Amino acid sequence: MEPQELQQIDQLQNAPSPVVMAVIGLIGVGFLLVMIVSGWKIFTKAGEPGWAVLVPIYNLIVLMKISGKPGWWFILLFIPIVGFVISIIACIGLAERFGKTAGYGIGIALLGFIFLPILAFGDAQYIGPKAA
Repeated sequence: MEPQELQQIDQLQNAPSPVVMAVIGLIGVGFLLVMIVSGWKIFTKAGEPGWAVLVPIYNLIVLMKISGKPGWWFILLFIPIVGFVISIIACIGLAERFGKTAGYGIGIALLGFIFLPILAFGDAQYIGPKAA
């Protein structure tokens, strides 16, 4: 065998199996669906249309509105470092609008895939600006 053929065989042996890739893909789709359904539920609890979670950019504007921040703040999310800080502030605002603590808001920012479903499917109710 020539060295090029040996290299191709070696690359094939190191490639992940299709089954592993399919499982990873299904897990990713599962996470995506959980996040979409959670966002939909949170939006509807706050009196906003649930479908808004599916529309890019508009969902950020609605999220800022629910969080009690100006809608134009979504632009700041696209600025490096500033966007990270704004997202934490928005998550804290979201938590407070649902009667949760700032610590819960930081949890949303850092571990949203855990805290958002709890917020969506738990007994938390949107109480609006009174909590802020």
